[in-house]
Amino acid sequence: MSTTALTVERTDILESLRKARYFLRHTAAGLTEEQARTRSTVSELTVGGLVKHVAATELGWQRFITEGPASMIPDDYSAWADDFRLTDADTLDGVLARYAEIAAETDRLVATTDLDAETPLPEAPWFEAGAAWTARRVFQHLIAETAQHAGHADIIRESIDGQKSMG
Repeated sequence: MSTTALTVERTDILESLRKARYFLRHTAAGLTEEQARTRSTVSELTVGGLVKHVAATELGWQRFITEGPASMIPDDYSAWADDFRLTDADTLDGVLARYAEIAAETDRLVATTDLDAETPLPEAPWFEAGAAWTARRVFQHLIAETAQHAGHADIIRESIDGQKSMG
């Protein structure tokens, strides 16, 4: 990694990430602990669980960039489901604070990582065999993942109390 000036491209990546994160956090704002854990659709997803999942996903991709593909292979796949739900040990405020910490580190990586640095993807059924992603592609993926889950959270929130993130 090298320290690099914030180019237009880096600024655009950061702004896109920040906007997607804003919508996810805004959707969670003002929820009670009970509401943050509410399944308001047939899905297992909750607003709090989505925030926790997006934070864990972002952390996983950070580790991919800094530590390589082995860092993305979980030691225990059964614990993976806990990334999608608030456990008894979690609070909405706690997962939002953790998400802010993780986001700050990702922003630092966007500003300092060689965007063309390529890392092989780990072997997994959801990745093309032998494929590698650049740091740029990872950040683009994080933007898409965060925006997609912000939309999921918005639907769940609207089903809970009628509040919408936009409109």
